[in-house]
Amino acid sequence: QVQVLESGGGLVQAGGSLRLSCAASGSINNINAMGWYRQALGNQRELVAEISPDTSTTYADSVKGRFTISGDNAKNTVYLQMNSLKPEDTAVYYCRIVVLRTTRPPYYVWGQGTQVTVSS
Repeated sequence: QVQVLESGGGLVQAGGSLRLSCAASGSINNINAMGWYRQALGNQRELVAEISPDTSTTYADSVKGRFTISGDNAKNTVYLQMNSLKPEDTAVYYCRIVVLRTTRPPYYVWGQGTQVTVSS
């Protein structure tokens, strides 16, 4: 089993910065990609950023140039540095880990979510 623990959300003014952290524990040998999703009130959950084991990254168009995802393999942690925050970035942010299995498809482990609120 893999567990994830998120931290770093909060309230910030527009133009400010926050850094989210997601630490994985448990059966971490089979972790594949790690990423962040967000869900604003009334909206569907959407990808924000993801990082693969080869350190390649994917970003939503809306955050490119403002957000940076990075990983620390030694700590089994992924970070999301969010700069130049906008009110439309307000959402609950969820960490998602892809766990590989040898004979079955991979499965996803989600964090509990952390609230990010950006005031105008």
